[in-house]
Amino acid sequence: MYQKINITLPEQTAHLIEQMADKRSISRFVEDAVIYYIQHVGKESLRERMKQGALKRAERDLKLSQEWNSLEDSI
Repeated sequence: MYQKINITLPEQTAHLIEQMADKRSISRFVEDAVIYYIQHVGKESLRERMKQGALKRAERDLKLSQEWNSLEDSI
């Protein structure tokens, strides 16, 4: 099912879309562009959140590792 939406773009952006869409419909071009953007930005966002989480937990993880190593050494 499709849904019609109205968007307002700068004239230059609208012109670029018209040039790039060529024989394809503008709707299909915009759909492909939005999907591509979401997939790539989503991946980057996930990578950044994972990086921040790893940095946030790095000290805790290092301490746990050191505790385990000291336990192994005592066996």
